Amino acid sequence: MRDRGRERVPVVVQARSGRRGLVRALRLAAETVVTCGVLILLLVVHQLWWTNQQARAEAGEQVRVLEREWDISPPGGPSSSGGSSPPVGSSPSGGSSSSGGSSPSGGSSSSAGSSPGGSSPSGGSSPSGGGAGGGGSSGGGPSAGKTAASSSGETFAVLRIPRIGLTVPVARGISKHGVLDKGYVGHYPGTAAPGRAGNVALAGHRNTHGEPFRYVNRLRKGDEITLRTREGTYTYRVDQILPVTSPRDTGVIQPVPRSVVKPSYGYSKAGSYLTLTTCTPEFTSRYRLIVWATLRR
Repeated sequence: MRDRGRERVPVVVQARSGRRGLVRALRLAAETVVTCGVLILLLVVHQLWWTNQQARAEAGEQVRVLEREWDISPPGGPSSSGGSSPPVGSSPSGGSSSSGGSSPSGGSSSSAGSSPGGSSPSGGSSPSGGGAGGGGSSGGGPSAGKTAASSSGETFAVLRIPRIGLTVPVARGISKHGVLDKGYVGHYPGTAAPGRAGNVALAGHRNTHGEPFRYVNRLRKGDEITLRTREGTYTYRVDQILPVTSPRDTGVIQPVPRSVVKPSYGYSKAGSYLTLTTCTPEFTSRYRLIVWATLRR
């Protein structure tokens, strides 16, 4: 009896030991999965929500700084603000932001989806650097009329689009880090200055980082867009929308804008134009959405 009992003891201990090892392994695997899930969730929250909060706060403050400066020292008389406007720093309509964020910048699931340029519409050497952000170097198209030449990242205008409740600063260049990710709208180097002959070409995030251009797809023919600078307020009226084109459609930001991919979209004679460019569809940077407007006053 004693011999038989002694022979059975090691067998029972081995079974229990193996079972405990399996339980520990399963518990470790479950904890790893949960930890990874929490980290991914935090990353998503950061991209889709927190980047918008930060960028909108910075953009709103910059609008206040610009307009306060213009109101204190207008060029040769009282400042013309262009009538009533949306609240300073207001974000695009559409309730709570889900990125993808206008941005475009600007929310998207990722900022890549919101960058106005993987290769930007300027083609060739892309100022926006494939969404990674170049230095805002020139290459955004030939100079048209008076160009706004100054240091990249400097804000010089305020863009308002009443239809989508947007008020946002405009900065020189389309560098991702230096301009678009701050919630600003970027001015393509080499394109016209607001109110001047030629084409004022602007880029913004569709998703994340303030996503200023998230709802530009809601614009319709006849909608007004204003650009205010130290010199005055310029009103443009939307008259053409190109829903989808290639990121390398260089024609859309030329002095006389016309798509080289879809030549039926665009203009055939010189004038004063405004071009808004952003990514489409949302959450991707595969194509570009283009909105054109002409200067009214």
